[in-house]
Amino acid sequence: MAASAADRVRPLVAAAAAAIRRGEIVAFPTETYYGLAVDALDVSALERLFALKGRGAEKTSALLVADLAMFAGLCLEVPARARELAERHWPGPLTIALPARSGLPPAIVSDGCVAARASSHPLAAALVEAVGRPITATSANPAGASPARTPAEVGRYFAAEDLHVMDGGSVQGGAPSTLVRLRGGAVEVLRQGAIEL
Repeated sequence: MAASAADRVRPLVAAAAAAIRRGEIVAFPTETYYGLAVDALDVSALERLFALKGRGAEKTSALLVADLAMFAGLCLEVPARARELAERHWPGPLTIALPARSGLPPAIVSDGCVAARASSHPLAAALVEAVGRPITATSANPAGASPARTPAEVGRYFAAEDLHVMDGGSVQGGAPSTLVRLRGGAVEVLRQGAIEL
């Protein structure tokens, strides 16, 4: 009897989740490009991630979460409007930025806010679930280079690095997620992407 798709990807997800829990950097497929994941609350792993990409400390990373409950653990509060947007567009390409709770690593806080979305890519979603914590979702490329769409491109970018690559085949590319910030009830579109708001 042939193995189901779930049976085939389970070892991929388990190995990648274990690598993240060990503090390693994992390249993984998303709906558009490959991303780089570490445990979003592991300061040392975040530092290694930013060094790998060649990004300055002033840059931050958006996150992937399993659901709104996981995101709520990072925020001061989740207003009703944010809940409505998440219910309508998650899983999917809408990144929501909300005021961050205190004590989060600076690498995931921008202008006082933390930004996250729930992915509709089955491997990305399964990875967050398996880790059980928010993960980073910065693109798998050195700063200034084009995002990788295949495991081979990830390998070429980071050939000399100790990187765990979760092989999900080629991904389609396309528009990034739409990024919105909510403060005081107002919705501000910071980046217009795949979802029109």
